[in-house]
Formats: sequence, C-alpha cells, structure tokens
Amino acid sequence: MTGLDGVAALRRWRAQGAAGVRLGLVPTMGALHEGHLSLVRRAKRECDLAIASIFVNPLQFGPGEDFERYPRDVEGDRRLLESAACDAVFTIAPDDMYPPGFATYVVEDGPALPLEGAARPGHFRGVCTVVLKLLNLVQPFRSYFGQKDFQQTVVIRRMAFDLNVPGEIVVCPTVREEDGLALSSRNRYLTPEERPDALSLSRGLREAERLFAAGERRAAPILEAVRGAVLRAPRARLEYAAVADPTTLAPVDPVRPDDVVLVAARVGATRLIDNTILTGSP
Repeated sequence: MTGLDGVAALRRWRAQGAAGVRLGLVPTMGALHEGHLSLVRRAKRECDLAIASIFVNPLQFGPGEDFERYPRDVEGDRRLLESAACDAVFTIAPDDMYPPGFATYVVEDGPALPLEGAARPGHFRGVCTVVLKLLNLVQPFRSYFGQKDFQQTVVIRRMAFDLNVPGEIVVCPTVREEDGLALSSRNRYLTPEERPDALSLSRGLREAERLFAAGERRAAPILEAVRGAVLRAPRARLEYAAVADPTTLAPVDPVRPDDVVLVAARVGATRLIDNTILTGSP
C-alpha cells in the first residue's frame, strides 16, 4: 500500500502511478472499523485502484464538540487498510488542508438544515468544504460513503450535483455489530454500562420497520416507536427522531416506501446517530 503524505505526494501519485485509471475514494476521519473496510472492499471491486483518506477535519466540529479527543490511530488504520488490500492512503496536516489565509468554504443551504444542521450548526459547511477538496485532489471515478451518516450522504450528493462535480457518489449499507449497534468510531467512547442503552436507537428503528411492514403509514406511531425506545433507556437522551423524504429530508406523512427514519441521541457523553430506510419488508 502506498502512503501519500500531503498534497504534493498525492498529485505525483495521481499523475504517475494512478494516471488513466478509475480511482475509488473512501474519505475517512480515521479510527477505522469494519464499516470503513467494507467501503474499501467495494471500491476494490468496482474500480481499478482504491484510495482512502485519513483526515480529522476541524471544520466540521463545533464549539464544545470532541475534536481534541476524537480517536486517532494512524498506524493502526494503515494496518487495517492493508488488510483490505487498499492501494493507497492519503494523509494531510490541517495546516496543509487549510493553509494560512484560507477563506473559501462550501455552505450547505438545503436538505439537512432542520436536523443535523440545526443540532450542529456549521457542521455541513465543514463536511462539504473538505469533501469537495478531496474530490478535487483525488478526482475519483467513484467515492464511497456509509448509509450510517445518511444526512451527510444527501448533502454531499446535492453538493456534487449543484456544483457539477464529476464522478459518482456511492452510498453503501450500514454495517452493524451482531446486537444491532451501528458501527461508529465514537462507539469506543461508550462505557460498558452505557453500551446496552446505545442499542435503544437501533431497537427503535427495528420497531419502526416492523410497524411499516405491518401496514402502518402514519408518521406519528412510527416516530413514537423510535422515541419510546430511546426514552426507556435510562442513560440515553433523545435529540430528535424524524421520518423524511430520502432526497430532500423534508418530513413526510403519510410515510411511503423508501422514506428514511432518522434518530439522534446522546448516551452518556457520546452522541450517536442512526437511521433505516423503510422498505415494507419485515
């Protein structure tokens, strides 16, 4: 696996070793887990070369959020990427990504404003800015993102369409633990006492799926199932639950196949998000 540290190294590799090939990009903030590796393996199947980026993006963390303590293990991440046969890993320092005098940002002004956009003001400005920079630097044939961050995928697809960014945005299914907890780098913050309560998010989503499969099309009972599951967990504090259109993230009622149920909650000090797409299947 080729290590590419900094923009100059990436550009040399892009012009020489990766010239004229279809690149699959997996953007990450490190602290990798099986969810990230599943994206790398899909990129390997569908593209000529797979490249992952590791960059903890300061722009997408708000005041009081966990930027300083966000888990970092670049050497461990490299070993995991090698195990998934990733072809290259791109790393970059914050001062190189955002050099002195940096003054240009991508402002998200659409789909996720009422949900994650309201809960984390400025978050998607940071996400869109760094993703657009990575897409410009790598120039991938396809870029791979996980469904766990569903609102992020909607925002990135909107940005890519609006700004005529070449290449395809591919969204891959959420990878879960055996007990249903969605894989997340932040799961390592959970204490043994908190982890059972973290399952309240996926438990509520499974109940929403069951109701929809049984024929329920009213938003209120579906949302009540999600809220109730979280509220019954003593260490969990619900931030929001929503049923939304999968393209616009606008609230829906009645609920239709392919609409998405979204939930955010804090379990102890750890903020978790999860979602499910309603298919009508049990």
